[in-house]
Amino acid sequence: MSNKLAPMAWVAVFLSVFLWSGIEPKDRATWVLEVLPAAIGFGLVVWCFFRYPLTPLVYQLILVHAIILMVGGHYTYAEVPLFDWFRDWFGWERNNYDKLGHLAQGFVPAIIARELVIRFGVFARRGWRSFFIVCFCLAVSAFYELIEWWVALLSDEAAEAFLGTQGYVWDTQSDMAWALSGAILALILLGRVHDRQLQGL
Repeated sequence: MSNKLAPMAWVAVFLSVFLWSGIEPKDRATWVLEVLPAAIGFGLVVWCFFRYPLTPLVYQLILVHAIILMVGGHYTYAEVPLFDWFRDWFGWERNNYDKLGHLAQGFVPAIIARELVIRFGVFARRGWRSFFIVCFCLAVSAFYELIEWWVALLSDEAAEAFLGTQGYVWDTQSDMAWALSGAILALILLGRVHDRQLQGL
C-alpha cells in the first residue's frame, strides 16, 4: 500500500468500526467507558501523524488495540459472541475476551514506549530499556484496574459490565498478568522488526 493510501485506510477502518460499535451497543454507559481510550488514541495518532510521525508498526498496533476496545464496548467484554463460541468449544468457564484486551494492554503500549525511549535516547543500555518498558506497561495496567475500581464505586449499573469479572475472584491479578505477558511477548517478537522500521524514519 502506498504511503498516501495507508493513512486513509487506517482512518477508514477506525471510523467504520467506531460507527458500528456505537450503533445500539449492549450498554451505552459501558460503551462510552470502553471506547473512550480508543477515541483519545485516535486524536493522538492524528496529532502525531502531522507533528511526530511514528513507525508503521506502531500505527498498526494502535489500530488493532482500538478495534479490540470498540468490539468490547459494543458487546461488553463478557458477551463478545466469538468468545462465547470459544468458551463453549474449549469448555471454558467464562468468556475470555477481556483477557485478549489485557494482553493487548501490555503488548501495544510496550512497542509505543519502546519507540519513544529509543527515539529520545532515554537509556544507553538495552537491559534498562526493556526493564523500564515492562514496568511502564504494568503501571498502565495497574492504573486501568484502579479506574475499573473507581467506576465500580461510582456506578452500580455500569460497574458489572465494565469490570467484566464474571465472578472470577482473581480477575484483577489475572488481568495484570496478561498485560505483563503481552509486554514481554511484544519485546521478544517485534523488537527486530521495530528496529528496522526505526532505522527507516
